[in-house]
Amino acid sequence: MRIAFLGTPDFALAALRRLVAGGEHEIACVYSQPPAPRGRGQTLQPSPVHAFALEQGLRVRTPASMRDPGEIFAFQALELDAAVVVAFGQILTREVIEAPLLGTFNLHGSLLPRWRGAAPIQRAVMAGDPVTGVEVMRLTEGLDEGPVLASETLRIGPLDTAGTVHDRMAAIGAELLARTLPQIEAGTAVERAQVEDGVTYAKKIRPKEAKVDWAKPGVDIDRKIRGLSPSPGAWFLLPTDRQRPVRVKALLSAFEDADGPAGQVLDDRLLVGTGAGAVRLLRVQREGRGPQDAEAFLRGAPMAAGTMLS
Repeated sequence: MRIAFLGTPDFALAALRRLVAGGEHEIACVYSQPPAPRGRGQTLQPSPVHAFALEQGLRVRTPASMRDPGEIFAFQALELDAAVVVAFGQILTREVIEAPLLGTFNLHGSLLPRWRGAAPIQRAVMAGDPVTGVEVMRLTEGLDEGPVLASETLRIGPLDTAGTVHDRMAAIGAELLARTLPQIEAGTAVERAQVEDGVTYAKKIRPKEAKVDWAKPGVDIDRKIRGLSPSPGAWFLLPTDRQRPVRVKALLSAFEDADGPAGQVLDDRLLVGTGAGAVRLLRVQREGRGPQDAEAFLRGAPMAAGTMLS
């Protein structure tokens, strides 16, 4: 088929790599979000999808808005058989969605209708879901409301983070998409309408959510730490002998059935009391430094039992 690919982050890059490697389809154009400031120097850098597309010699467009009449006209002029959307980052209008002959299809990181919206992987881990998945759906004007054509499930383990689930899901989703496109072309893909029960929305992660509240139940804190890892990272404040405490990100943790005051370090191996139970910090990142396993972190910054975190 003659297709357009619309995607921006690493999750989308896995799918684009698979389509390019397969060579079954003509990629008429790749769409991605405009270059954004990144790194210490905050210089404008292309997204992962944009950079890879340029390496492959693919035509790339980075519109500020796909609602722009000129962009809509340019998309319609591509005369596509289908379009594929994977974490593009913009809402598409009906004129864009319906422009390809066979329609526009989205690779989404949840088992719909659970976790429609912007952050399905993070929200699934934060909610303690034991299972999630990835699906190919027909894109409609409603937010992730279209019928589902194919799906694969993934288990979420007790030490999984949003990052580990993301990486597994990206690889599985890329293969799922590659298997489904030929069915769409042949007209054999079966579309299943989403049920009305069980709809939940995965709201975008807000910076204020990242602060750890040690008074919350330990189970919830553990899920939050893993759900926000590696980015933006749940954080707390560590007291120091300087005037101000140091911010520390918690990147991996485990819940333990132990008792102690909320926010108090209970042993010399980073077990912290909570509102109910305790959380063992397994991987952390001190402000201005790289991620470290707890053992390495404690060699440089011993944290005695009784220390109060905030």
